Amino acid sequence: MLTLTWPLMLLALPLPLLVYFFAPSRKQNQGEVFAPSLMIMAEQKAQSHEKPHVLFYVLAALIWACLVLALARPTYVGEPQAINDNDRNMMLAVDISQSMLEEDMAFRGRLINRLQAVKAVLSDFVIKRQGDRLGLILFGARAYIQTPLTFDLATLKTLLDEAVVGLAGGKTAIGDAIGLAVKRLQHLPESHRVLILLTDGQNTAGEIEPLQAAKLAAQANVKIHTIGIGADELIKQGFFGPRRVNPSRDLDEVTLTSIAQQTGGNYYRARNLEELDDIYAELDALEAIKVEEQMIRPEKSLFHYPLVLSFIFAFLFALFKQAFMNTLFESLKARLTDTNKKEAKV
Repeated sequence: MLTLTWPLMLLALPLPLLVYFFAPSRKQNQGEVFAPSLMIMAEQKAQSHEKPHVLFYVLAALIWACLVLALARPTYVGEPQAINDNDRNMMLAVDISQSMLEEDMAFRGRLINRLQAVKAVLSDFVIKRQGDRLGLILFGARAYIQTPLTFDLATLKTLLDEAVVGLAGGKTAIGDAIGLAVKRLQHLPESHRVLILLTDGQNTAGEIEPLQAAKLAAQANVKIHTIGIGADELIKQGFFGPRRVNPSRDLDEVTLTSIAQQTGGNYYRARNLEELDDIYAELDALEAIKVEEQMIRPEKSLFHYPLVLSFIFAFLFALFKQAFMNTLFESLKARLTDTNKKEAKV
């Protein structure tokens, strides 16, 4: 459906006619320089039967009509469409400290390190969130925003895939990561303030303690879900043969649980890829925020079409006017020459 944003602008269409009929005529200045030859040409022009072609008036009218139509801003309004009724906004905080290089996660019959496992699961989680807005925080000894809250999930996935261990230092600043997330989320509606924090260790760096950061998050109504990643048991080959070790001995589950409880979130334990995948599937269901369905009608502005047409008509008008003036000048010049010859004979 075509509509006009400012239909009252169409009232300007008869303006040129009103100016032509009612505006006072310009009076000639009697003090102008007298040029006999030009006066003769003007007199002959007045007596000439050559008048501007009707095409000039048509083009002038089209130029004005197109300009007025462009000012009225024609707009195409499409059919009503329902917008997405699920709205998720969340920050993802991923540990990239040195301990994330521990190869204790089984994938397709071989062991991979923890960061590779996180990338494999989290990348799939991100791509399925089309229509949601996600942000990514990477932290080691320091925490920084890798991707602000965005709908561009393809770019977020690419930046996650490019993350490497040690990029932010070898230690773990859990408290700083929480504080940075709170700073980014506090301007959002309360139901949209969600942080998913994944780590495999304990806080060993940073300017703020994790529990103090959790207290600030609770005050800002930021819900934090924490995930502890790492296997409970791993067989390693030593000098005296194979031995069982606990690669997650440094994981501070007590602190991670307390962070989640203080902020109204949950603590999850991921010992392998299957558990990690199940955790993100559960979080996907938990943080689906239902909002009232709304209808929108897409609009497309069309004012540039009549504007371009006015330029085209103006160009044609200029061409025809130049051709007409050249023809008229040559005609008057020929008549003036004949007049001069007659006066010379006399």
